Parts: sequence; structure tokens; C-alpha cells
Amino acid sequence: MNKIRDNIPAFCFMLPILILNGMYGLLNSPNRGITSLATNLDMSIPFIKQFIIPYVVWYPLVPIVFIYICTKDKLTYCKLLVSLVCGLIISYFTFYFFQTTISRPTLVGNDIFTDIIRILYKIDNPYNCFPSIHVMACFFMIEGIWKCKERNKVIGIFVTILNILIIISTFFVKQHVILDAVSGIAIAVVTFGIANIVIKDEVAEFCKKPYLAISSFSLGNKSDVKY
Repeated sequence: MNKIRDNIPAFCFMLPILILNGMYGLLNSPNRGITSLATNLDMSIPFIKQFIIPYVVWYPLVPIVFIYICTKDKLTYCKLLVSLVCGLIISYFTFYFFQTTISRPTLVGNDIFTDIIRILYKIDNPYNCFPSIHVMACFFMIEGIWKCKERNKVIGIFVTILNILIIISTFFVKQHVILDAVSGIAIAVVTFGIANIVIKDEVAEFCKKPYLAISSFSLGNKSDVKY
């Protein structure tokens, strides 16, 4: 619990991502024209409702993995946050100027899997597909967990397998096509790669003083602050 408490100020740096996410709903419409990137291969991929489970696991998994990395390696955490913010900005600009859509199946049945998909389809319009933010964030988690200095190998393998399942699930629940995923992975690789070049230990040291100042103010005892 002390480790979580000590890192609360660092967790707060995820707030800009929540603010950016507000743009998603505003852009999720066909008002600016739409394009389909579906290929014959995409059309041949079956709809498998059970894959909705790994798909929705993504929502709690993102903050959990980021929090884990934050407690283990602040520099990697910083790189991930910067990369994700850049990735989201690139995605939202793409959604605005090049809106895509995906064809969804008619849902039949009232089982738990179908009901969850029905809720998902209701709250998430079939737009904002290219690039896939779902896939982009998955790849960030994979990159971050293996870049983390104090990682646990078993946790790293688990997070990697789970994220691969989530990426695959985007096809089977008809939320994305292959080009959406490829573009999401490309953005994650490029932005995280640039972050690793630009954000070095010197940058971390530069950010350390204001971080410690914020931490000591919020925790009330400077001696309790850890970086």
C-alpha cells in the first residue's frame, strides 16, 4: 500500500489521457464522410462472440499495466505516457480527416456474450476505426512491460499473451479490420521508438525536481517521497 501511496502523484500524470479520450466521442460519427478499409481477408474472418471477453478486458488492463510499470520504472512510464498522448493525437487527427467504418453483424440471441456486444455496439459507433486505439494501446503495454527494468518475467509473458488475444479479438467481434491494427501497431512502434531516443536519463532528472515538489506537497512529508 505504501508503494501505491508514494506513486499517487505519478499516477496523476495519466489524467491528460482521460481528457484526450473525451475527443473520441466527438469524432465518432460519419458527418465528415466515411471510407471502408475492409479487404477480402477481413470479410473471411468469422464473427466469434466469445472474443468479447478479452476485448473488454482491455479497459481495466490499460491503467493496471501502466500503474504497474510506474511503480517499477519511472523512466519507462514517462516514455509510455508521452508515446500514448502522441499516438492519441495522431489518431484523432486521422479520425477527423479520414474517417473509416466497419460493417457489423446482426446480433441474434440473448446470451451473455451477445448482450455484452450489444452494449458495446450501442455505446461505440462503428467509426474511429483507423488507426485502432485498442491495438495501439495493446502494443504500448507489450513494449512497456518488456522495457521495464524491474519487470517480472511471468507477468511480462502474461501481459503479452493477453494483449495478443485482445488484438485478435478486435477482428472477431468486428470492431476493426487488419489495416486498422497494422496502423495502430505502426504508431506505437514509431512513437515509443522516438520516445526512447529523446527521453533519456537527463530528461528524467530535469523532471525530477517538479515531480518531487508536487509529491512532497501532496504527501505532506518530504522524507516520504520516492522517485
